[in-house]
Amino acid sequence: MKPLPSTARSLPIALIRAREGVMLPIREMLSETGITEQQWRILRVLSEYGRTDSKTVADRSSLLFSSLTRIAATLREKELVTQIRDEEDRRRQFLEITPAGQQIIDNHASQSTQIVAGFKDTLGEENYETLLDLLAMLDPGAKPKS
Repeated sequence: MKPLPSTARSLPIALIRAREGVMLPIREMLSETGITEQQWRILRVLSEYGRTDSKTVADRSSLLFSSLTRIAATLREKELVTQIRDEEDRRRQFLEITPAGQQIIDNHASQSTQIVAGFKDTLGEENYETLLDLLAMLDPGAKPKS
């Protein structure tokens, strides 16, 4: 039987460490907003795509649907999103960012862009794009690049 690879070269461990490195400046940015990382992702998705059905928001923000339901309720309470039922399919619901939710995105867009620029400076533009492409290859929900 082959020995396990060193934890220093373990993909799952490396991904967790990298995630923490990526999330640290984002957590610092969000600390002043009163919203969580998951709430930020939902607002980002709604800001980018506009009014979107809940299942699509969950997929695009990398959340379980059950988690989205709970988080969306909190965002509604904070008046950062609205939620309406589809007229034809009452089981389907749509989320939309409110002006207050969009204001949070707008207020932090520059800082968010600077965080991404820091990652690009660290990795180099080409490596940054390659990393995103490589990670997409591990995403079971990603569509193959054509």
